[in-house]
Amino acid sequence: MSHAPETSVTRETPDHPEHRPHRVVVLALDGLLPFELGIPHRIFGRPTDSADRPLYEVLTCSVRPPGLVETDADFAVHVPHGPEALTGADTVVVPASYRLGPVVEEGVLTPELAAALARITPGTRLAAICNGGYVLAAAGLLDGRPATAHWADAEHFQRLFPLVDVDPDVLFIDDGDVLTSAGVAAGIDLCLHIVRRDHGTAVANDIARRTVVPPHRDGGQAQYIQRPLPAPQSATTTAARAWALGSLHEPIQLRDMAARESMSVRTFTRRFREEVGVSPGQWLTRQRVERARQLLESSDLTVDQITRDCGFGSAQSMRQHLQAALGVTPTAYRRTFQSSTNTGERQGR
Repeated sequence: MSHAPETSVTRETPDHPEHRPHRVVVLALDGLLPFELGIPHRIFGRPTDSADRPLYEVLTCSVRPPGLVETDADFAVHVPHGPEALTGADTVVVPASYRLGPVVEEGVLTPELAAALARITPGTRLAAICNGGYVLAAAGLLDGRPATAHWADAEHFQRLFPLVDVDPDVLFIDDGDVLTSAGVAAGIDLCLHIVRRDHGTAVANDIARRTVVPPHRDGGQAQYIQRPLPAPQSATTTAARAWALGSLHEPIQLRDMAARESMSVRTFTRRFREEVGVSPGQWLTRQRVERARQLLESSDLTVDQITRDCGFGSAQSMRQHLQAALGVTPTAYRRTFQSSTNTGERQGR
């Protein structure tokens, strides 16, 4: 899974000679889910640069001329742009629809939808929320590539598109210029990931805070499939997690976390999995990696210093964990991100 940052496209405008926000075009299809339609606007519509200029411009278009598009609710939405808006997009987002017809039934595009997608410039970044992935797959854009889908659709999706490498267990998959996500709220995770990829952890975390959602779900990437809610109980692992987050620079043993909650190791481990969805060890590693990524982006600390601050046993251990999580070494990640940041500063970001 690719996590490499990329710099938003900038073009000259009369108001800002060296600034043009990255243009996100959302394709609204009949039968769309209003919640999912709003996700890109909420996430991409918030970030600004140091001069308070928007980092993204979000437009909504239809496959038809401007007008009403039906939703799966008892109201329609007025979409102000036709398919020509797709031509100028830097990123195209396809939210879910419950009226995809032959796209879902036969794996083929309608002529109207095919004509709209043909307007997208090659190399444009594409992102699908929930069954919007069917649209990308029917267009042949996922052939030979990894993708995800809502867990309830994954088996059907794989049968319909056998050339796609479907992973039903993750919230989203970033394959560089094509990204797919699981159902509904996973679209938030996907859009936050794109912001993080484009502009770093601090910007994405700020948007998550404003949206009152976690920057990363505690359960990580796993979709929540048939996982029963834990029975109500007075004891939780919340205090142990809070303590661990403040002590990442120190060695943390499972027995230390259990002692914080006055539980046996066995009881604590079971309770932790019920509440968080992963083991304490997996959760700790994820928090250390996230902390390391933040420091690589925002500080001039050496790799050895970051290794100590994040509680990795050695620089080699940190390299291995970051390589597994981000696909690059710490040094390569810092170089790529700082190169992106410097370019943005020169362009007036």
